[in-house]
Amino acid sequence: MTILTIELPDTVFSALQADPQEFSRQMRIAAAVKWYEMGKVSQDKAAEISGLSRAEFIDALSEAQVSPLQITSGSLDEELSDAD
Repeated sequence: MTILTIELPDTVFSALQADPQEFSRQMRIAAAVKWYEMGKVSQDKAAEISGLSRAEFIDALSEAQVSPLQITSGSLDEELSDAD
């Protein structure tokens, strides 16, 4: 496992009213949710990044008001054309 070190001012932890460990956990989840929403990572990879199970990640998506179904009209058309 790779360990990343990020320097943050001490004052940022109060933004989420969290200690550094909890802040780090929330930051991983927030990044994974955003990257998933943007279509940069799959749901499975986002769950891995966030440190959550897939079911827990789907719950995190719900809390962030992000749909767990990331399908575009183009990808739907492609899927439907492959079904023929």
